[in-house]
Amino acid sequence: MGWWDSLWASSSSGDDPLRKLDPKLREFLERESPVKYNAAQAPKEPTAEEKKKRAASAAKEDEERRQQQQQQPLVPRESQYQDGRYAHLWKTYRPLAEIEAETKSDHERLMDVLEGYKDRKNQIGKAALENCALEQVDWRQCMANPSFTERMTMCRDQIKKFEKCYMTQTRLLKALGYLSTLDRSPEVEEDIQLHADTLYHRMLSQEAEVAAAKEEGRPIPKFPPLIGRLPTTPLQQKQQQQLPQDEDLTQEQREMLKERLKKVAEEDRAAEEEAIKAEWRAKAEVASRLDDLWKQQQRDRQARKERGEETLWDKLSGTFGGSSEKK
Repeated sequence: MGWWDSLWASSSSGDDPLRKLDPKLREFLERESPVKYNAAQAPKEPTAEEKKKRAASAAKEDEERRQQQQQQPLVPRESQYQDGRYAHLWKTYRPLAEIEAETKSDHERLMDVLEGYKDRKNQIGKAALENCALEQVDWRQCMANPSFTERMTMCRDQIKKFEKCYMTQTRLLKALGYLSTLDRSPEVEEDIQLHADTLYHRMLSQEAEVAAAKEEGRPIPKFPPLIGRLPTTPLQQKQQQQLPQDEDLTQEQREMLKERLKKVAEEDRAAEEEAIKAEWRAKAEVASRLDDLWKQQQRDRQARKERGEETLWDKLSGTFGGSSEKK
């Protein structure tokens, strides 16, 4: 009755896409096909509610994708036009430092870590000078056009003011961990520098309040330590938590800390103590980085040896490294 169904399509076969085939061909396909087709299990069209749900989910995904694209900068910070101009030219851009880092040798990576630690002291000094710019201006104005009293004292007050600012700013920068991590962004380092300057001016205001209380005969107000206060940003809070505590110091470090604090004035000992601890933490981080680089070099040499690509330098370094480890 296949010819009858082809002329008068019944409701039961109306949804069957194979109903127009010859009955013999259909029997052959049903017998030979690995997947058995059943007209009753034919896919149904989605309902209106399902279509609405799919459209809503697709629209939501498009909106999230659009928001992510808006949050991401169209061009890197090296571009002169941050409004998105010439974005198609910056698609394949890679910073020079990233490209050079991929091609550096093991020795160059080690030297980068050591030079970065050595250069940290100079950079801390520059940051302290930037924070003490107003004190430098006062000193230069005094030297260029001094009054009679300033000429007689050789601008002693301005020099002391500048020296106090420079020494205190240096301590605060070290205590807050300025440039203690190599892979931090410049924005974070600038935030730490601004926070150190804020703490210094807060210290000056506290000293002024103490002096005023002494002159008026009032009780001297007490203030919590500057470094003990929580910093203003979450990243600075994490930096503050990473500072070594007293229980983490060895006996030798405690004795060294005690001797160094004896040479510092009483009001500056808290900041100096935190600066010394932060300096030790920076040294420990550099040592950890160097240790990681040595271990990575050993893994690379072992991998080359297993591939049969061991070089003469690998053999020499392995020999000397093995003899030093035995010692």
